[in-house]
Amino acid sequence: MTDTTDRPDVFVHPSADVEEGAQVGDGTKVWHLAHIRSSARVGAGCVIGRNVYVDAGVTVGDLVKIQNNVSVYQGVTIEDEVFVGPCAVFTNDFRPRAQNPDWTITPTMVRRGASIGANATLICGIEIGEYAMIAAGSVVTRNVEPYQLVAGNPARPRGWVDERGEVVSRDADNPPQRG
Repeated sequence: MTDTTDRPDVFVHPSADVEEGAQVGDGTKVWHLAHIRSSARVGAGCVIGRNVYVDAGVTVGDLVKIQNNVSVYQGVTIEDEVFVGPCAVFTNDFRPRAQNPDWTITPTMVRRGASIGANATLICGIEIGEYAMIAAGSVVTRNVEPYQLVAGNPARPRGWVDERGEVVSRDADNPPQRG
């Protein structure tokens, strides 16, 4: 990975803005009107959809797919093979105000293989476990366990999924045995 996107192994649509100092990995596609800020890192083999905003300092792993109209703000880390559905939003401030000189970023972690449904909102300061599944429209206010399926506002446990995203149990209180 280098900090130049003028390479034949990276596609950046002419309407996209990849700022100087942003890193974009081999084989990544950055589509219409996307904006990747300086000091952001987007891994190899990713798809960054139309009108996606990746803020300064954000890390996106390899083989990640971020669908259209997603905002990934400072403080968010997305590991490898994560799916982020259209119009999902990450937050980074518990008490947002237009003027707040004491503001600090509250980090959010999305672990490998997790899936975040369309229009989901993730409140900052949480961790989404590996291969977890966030249902469309959910508002996630607390940590999600690995392989856990959550849905609703606020998002609540609804069951468990496997690495392919198939529901393996609807018993929200008892994760199935693995391996």
